[in-house]
Amino acid sequence: GNLDIATGAQIIDLMLELNRAQGTTLILVTHDAALAGRCSRQLQLEAGSVVQ
Repeated sequence: GNLDIATGAQIIDLMLELNRAQGTTLILVTHDAALAGRCSRQLQLEAGSVVQ
């Protein structure tokens, strides 16, 4: 199911903090440009191919 906005934001904050603290790779798939903007690297797919 979907999370409410506040809980979703808390989960993302936790995931990004763990990513930074532990130096792990975190792969997010999203249509949310604001969320993507919080990531250090972004790839854009179009018709199954990387375009950016």
